[in-house]
Amino acid sequence: MKEVFEQFGSIQTRKMFGGYGIYHKGVMFGLVADETLYLKADMETVKFFEARELEPFEYNKGGKVIKTSYSMAPTEILDDPDEAVVWAQRSHEAALRSKSVAK
Repeated sequence: MKEVFEQFGSIQTRKMFGGYGIYHKGVMFGLVADETLYLKADMETVKFFEARELEPFEYNKGGKVIKTSYSMAPTEILDDPDEAVVWAQRSHEAALRSKSVAK
C-alpha cells in the first residue's frame, strides 16, 4: 500500500483484524482486510463513498454484524496516484475529526 499513497506522504502499517491498519502522522486513515482497501469516512465524507456505492467494512461479532466507519476505496486509486492523494486526504481529515471528537 505504501506505493499507492506515495504522493500523499509517509505512511506506516500495523497488523490488525487479520489485515493491517494504514497510518499517516500517527493517525489511522485506512485498513486492509481480506485484501480489500478501506478508507475512513465520516459525516462530511461519506457522501463520496455513497455516490460510488462503496460499501462499509463489516465484521461479525458474536453473531451480530458490526459496520465500521471505514468504506471500500475506489479501485482506480490503486493505479492513479493523483486520485489516491485526494481520497487519502479526505480519509485522513475524517480520521483527525473523529479523533478530536473522541477526546
